[in-house]
Amino acid sequence: MADGSGIEWTEATWNPTTGCDRISLGCDNCYALTLAKRLKAMGNSKYQSDGDPRTSGPGFAITEHPSALDIPHRWSAPRLIFVDSMSDLFHARVSASFIQDVFQVMEDTPRHTYQLLTKRPKRAATLAEVLPWPSNVWLGVSVETTAQLWRLDELRRVPAATRFVSAEPLLGSLAGLDLSGMHWLIAGGESGPKHRALDPDWVRELRDECGEQHVAFFFKQWGGRTPKAAGRELDGRVWNEMPAPTRA
Repeated sequence: MADGSGIEWTEATWNPTTGCDRISLGCDNCYALTLAKRLKAMGNSKYQSDGDPRTSGPGFAITEHPSALDIPHRWSAPRLIFVDSMSDLFHARVSASFIQDVFQVMEDTPRHTYQLLTKRPKRAATLAEVLPWPSNVWLGVSVETTAQLWRLDELRRVPAATRFVSAEPLLGSLAGLDLSGMHWLIAGGESGPKHRALDPDWVRELRDECGEQHVAFFFKQWGGRTPKAAGRELDGRVWNEMPAPTRA
């Protein structure tokens, strides 16, 4: 966990689970996979189990951390919290009972706003009826190319009060994107030594779609060798639109 975050659209991170498996193009250069390998070498106890080398890697096996469930209770001041920045809560190897435990914590701490991002919205939709969906829980899906548009349809089946799209890393045009039922879109380029180039027109298409469909638009970064390498400006301004945090 981190109280404070370098991610522009959140304020803290909370990882009740760690680890994941690559399942689509956006996973090819996964920052979390690289970081997990480093954390394992440093002896971090949360990253000592290895994932399948074909889809995961050192320190990146799906692992539940019951000891982390109490962390949001300890934060007295309201925060925007990105849940599982180092995992996917709806991964098939995260037990349904543990997912329920995580949701119970979020329901019990309405002062915080929780941002969950998944590449597995089918499981989220399947479990939706056995989970509480308080207004302080946001759910989003990653959409990197048109091949992932089906994730939006699954997300629409989930009764989250706020739904969002993360088009990061954006790897192709999403012109004409249907944002019905969505409240927020984050766009961004890839970073790291193997980063893939971001076409400015792909970003402009999404900005314009958000404007036409009344969806908040957030441009996170152009990407490059480092996340901050090319800055965040698009057509002369920084785009920081987002829904208002839902806090009791």
